[in-house]
Amino acid sequence: MTILVFDSGIGGLTVLREARVMMADRKFVYVADDAAFPYGDWEESALCERMVKLFGELFERWKPEICVIACNTASTIGIAALREAYPDQQFVGTVPAIKPAAERTSSGLVSVLATPGTVKRQYTRDLIEQYASKCHVTLIGSTKLAALAETYMRGGFTDEEAVKEEIMPCFVGDGIRRTDIVVLACTHYPFLANRMRKMAPWPVDWIDTSEAIARRAYNLLSAENLPNSEAFEQAEDVALFTSGALKPETVRLLAGFGLKPA
Repeated sequence: MTILVFDSGIGGLTVLREARVMMADRKFVYVADDAAFPYGDWEESALCERMVKLFGELFERWKPEICVIACNTASTIGIAALREAYPDQQFVGTVPAIKPAAERTSSGLVSVLATPGTVKRQYTRDLIEQYASKCHVTLIGSTKLAALAETYMRGGFTDEEAVKEEIMPCFVGDGIRRTDIVVLACTHYPFLANRMRKMAPWPVDWIDTSEAIARRAYNLLSAENLPNSEAFEQAEDVALFTSGALKPETVRLLAGFGLKPA
């Protein structure tokens, strides 16, 4: 049985890494819609239309047991349309970890670091109203961090000053209290977590939702629906990039995650 993990780029690999630990009896197909990267630049209706069409093609080819949308922007914009178009398919989405941040904060000052597409969604504001109404939540829409993460993972280099510039709006204070939680509301961002810690003006708790997303997928699987052992041994975890163009550094990156080009 196949689990499909989907993102606009390589950020969903953070979720795939956790999912493979929990679901070692499954095979994975990783799909990056890099031809449309970054999703944050898309108009909502156009992105929904693209995703519905693309997933129809993916389902026909891979017939996945479950689909993990490892992208905050894709989830907040498109998952409702996907569920409507494919009611028999199980989807796991990704949403900003506002609830655990509100439960964990001591100062009451929480920042959500996301893409502009996630920040401007009403869904995000609804989460704040529902779970963090007693907190002061600062929403930061970064236009560069996802691309910086892509460059870092492919080439091993990132501009630390550029990372610092993107994260600095997350750090606020009133002289007595200051931000103590930053929610990483894009699956690309954990790849830069060490750089963020280094460039941060003071220590904070960085919340990465990758494990929680993988666990949700695991909990939805049927324990009785186990793969045929012979088919399992023959199958390989693969990656598909919609641009069709995989540079050598990307192939090396995928190999590090146990993936072969589809």
